[in-house]
Amino acid sequence: MKKIFKFMLLPALVLPLLFTSCDEDRDSNPSLDLSHLAEGFVLNIPALAENNTYDLNSAKNLVLTCSQPNYGNVPYAVKYYAQVSIDPTFVSDPAATHVELATYADNASSLEFNASEVNDAVVSLFQAANPDTSVPEEMPIYIRLRAVIGGTLNQTLGETYSNVITLPSVKASYEAPDAKFTDNLFLIGDGIQTSWESWKAIPQVYGLTGNYYGVIYMQAGGEFEWGTENNDYRGYNRLKEINDEAGAGITEGDEHKIKVANAGWYTLYFKGKITEDKKNIDWALTIYPTQVYLLGACMNQTCDPWVFDEAYALKAPADKNGKWESPAFLASAELRAAVKVGTLDWYTTEFTIYKGNVFWRRYNIVNSWAETEGEAYSVTTTVGQKLYIDFDNNTAEVK
Repeated sequence: MKKIFKFMLLPALVLPLLFTSCDEDRDSNPSLDLSHLAEGFVLNIPALAENNTYDLNSAKNLVLTCSQPNYGNVPYAVKYYAQVSIDPTFVSDPAATHVELATYADNASSLEFNASEVNDAVVSLFQAANPDTSVPEEMPIYIRLRAVIGGTLNQTLGETYSNVITLPSVKASYEAPDAKFTDNLFLIGDGIQTSWESWKAIPQVYGLTGNYYGVIYMQAGGEFEWGTENNDYRGYNRLKEINDEAGAGITEGDEHKIKVANAGWYTLYFKGKITEDKKNIDWALTIYPTQVYLLGACMNQTCDPWVFDEAYALKAPADKNGKWESPAFLASAELRAAVKVGTLDWYTTEFTIYKGNVFWRRYNIVNSWAETEGEAYSVTTTVGQKLYIDFDNNTAEVK
């Protein structure tokens, strides 16, 4: 039966000690010999590793033992750095993903590494390889040592590596913070601003926490990714549900990117739901054909509430390089406009122009933008003028 060692009586994960003897110095004038670096040195397999579970959260230190590197039989002070991996190929492939602990040990017969630091390394490796997945109760980990000669300005002098050992059952723990929604989501991809360089922010739906929307143009066969922040690359596999209401032809592309078969303007509607344990968010994406409308007094719209009227719809350009163009304004009044997103009410996806940029609604506007946000956020229309929008860069003007 496996035993979980919590080490209540010991301050560390005590692994067997290897006592190395030092031969008498046969050379009255010893010198540094670096000809044996490729031979490496031996990291010992712990006796407790077999059929036992090491609980990193309960221990103070992880103690390893090793032989000393051969620097010409001279007892130089050596620094030992532990490298940790959860990838079994690390045993035979030194380039496999791993983390080197920041702190080092210097006693080959009792190398004490901070168990909390090992725990954090294991957790970070697992989360990077398995996003949105809880750390398992136990797992194998793989460790090797990197040795260098200490007491010198040369940080790699005498650098040599040990063999890789396996700890078959290690318990690492992670208390994830409660998941929360960000102010924006972000898009990157083919034809989105500067392709695969720009992260385009998209806003939350007003009044619906965890709901986001954005307008993009996709060329045929184009691909894109999304994230909760810049450089947070998420793709098809990070979505629990995808609904293509626009006939875009959505499939999974290279490296889990979201691929769009048919060129066109699309409104992306992301809907997030925090999981029951409050640690993760399940995401759904619905793709709609982009539709944008003028509303209210600038178009002599008198119905209450205002509705999307095809007579007041903006005309889409042929591609991302053009501008959306509205019908001519019918009256002098405050500009009111919105993107149609499924069955959402117009006021949840409304926008105005602020300093030449599209500015998405964020507050309850009872009467006007001028009253709620200020005069700088209010645009007065003139009969015969039109609204022009560059949705790729989210800029707009009335002229």
